[in-house]
Amino acid sequence: MNYFKLIRFQNLLLLAFMLLIFRYGFLMQQNIFLALTDIEYSLFILAMVCIAAGGYVINDIFDQEVDAHNKPERRIIGVSISEEKGYYAYGALSILGVALGFYLSNVIEKPGFAVFYVLVVALLYVYAASLKQMPVIGNLVVALLAGASILFIVIFDLYPVTYDGNRQTMKVMFDMLKDYALFAVVLTFLREIIKDQEDIEGDQQEGLQTLPIVLGQQKTNYITAIIALAAGAVLLIYTFTQVLEYKLWITVIYATVTVIAPLFWVAIKAWSAREKADYRLMSRVLKLIFFFGILSIAVLTYNVIQNAQTV
Repeated sequence: MNYFKLIRFQNLLLLAFMLLIFRYGFLMQQNIFLALTDIEYSLFILAMVCIAAGGYVINDIFDQEVDAHNKPERRIIGVSISEEKGYYAYGALSILGVALGFYLSNVIEKPGFAVFYVLVVALLYVYAASLKQMPVIGNLVVALLAGASILFIVIFDLYPVTYDGNRQTMKVMFDMLKDYALFAVVLTFLREIIKDQEDIEGDQQEGLQTLPIVLGQQKTNYITAIIALAAGAVLLIYTFTQVLEYKLWITVIYATVTVIAPLFWVAIKAWSAREKADYRLMSRVLKLIFFFGILSIAVLTYNVIQNAQTV
């Protein structure tokens, strides 16, 4: 149970769910070939999950003193699991993830692609060791890694089977995944800033330089609100121009209720947030928005197929 908490088991389930939805709720419903078999894609998911889990472990190892202030009840390293065992877990998870990455890169006959896994592991380590302490930079790194996990699908499952005859079709698939990757980047960036707001007291005591510490909580609230408002507005315009144009009413209603409206709520809440409980609630709402946002690719695919059958 302690190891489950250490590797953020719920977050890893969300990552695995996201990767499954994009393949089986979207790509497999299209008339295209994919590079990986079901078993190979399962190994692809396992590699991503292992590397992410390793990132959580090394982050907790470096954050022991900060977590003692911010989340003493959730602290694992140095309490129920020793730092030495934490390093063993980090090493085992990262090595397994990279090894699977090497295997998959050879399966698709692109051995050089294994470098992507090595770079992610290295970046997660550097983030935990130093980048996390820098305002905005640390938040942005985590956000970009969230988006990269979606683009890895393009690299390993679409690109290897792209040729002149299907290039246009593959471009449509890539553009869709690219849009969702951008969605993941924005939401993760927002959530990371809000988590910094929640942890400001402990971060100050440990001398960290997060955005709320550098700018102050109120100015950071305004930045958070503006980003959430802008994201909600862009999605609203896109939904009621592009999606509604094809009379995809199920998708329009779904996106409005589960993603767009909650984003506007976050914007309003962020403007006046003060207490730790406010930031914790916003963080949880953003996690739900992320879940329902990813699920929307399957809703959209179902809606398109249903409309095609009724025409």
